[in-house]
Amino acid sequence: MRVHSTTVDPDAYPDLVMIPLGMRVRTPRGMLRLLGVGPKLSRSHADRPDGLPRHEDIVWSMFPPHWGARQDWRDLDSRERWTRSEPHRQWRGQFLRDSGGTGFWHEAYFRRGGIDAVYDDMSAPTGLAAFAPGRGPMFSTRGRVHGAPPAIWPVITESNY
Repeated sequence: MRVHSTTVDPDAYPDLVMIPLGMRVRTPRGMLRLLGVGPKLSRSHADRPDGLPRHEDIVWSMFPPHWGARQDWRDLDSRERWTRSEPHRQWRGQFLRDSGGTGFWHEAYFRRGGIDAVYDDMSAPTGLAAFAPGRGPMFSTRGRVHGAPPAIWPVITESNY
């Protein structure tokens, strides 16, 4: 049978941001956190927030449990607005106070160039951190990638962390 092949035309999305992300269970307590937050995060995308044309859930691994997603955002402004809004803002604040036995990561790939990545409480190097670890401002994708202040301020400032 012949293979059906398709390509893409992203011209309607010049500022597209593709983000794979995940939450990995690190301790038995982490399973409760994953089961408590995972479905809520998944539901929060069901209504397609402004600027999110695609969200796809992914199971990165069964052992250790590692749930995630791939998101395509119209632009960084849309992504920042969503991450600074409720309920995401509340979840992020809770996680920064106590990861609950989980680790969280995300990587962002920008159509116009640039890559961003953050890994919080991960038990093993994941993604780009497995071969290109580094350190930069923790709470501003815009600052790390573009050297600019965020359009919308973080859930918590780095100085207050």
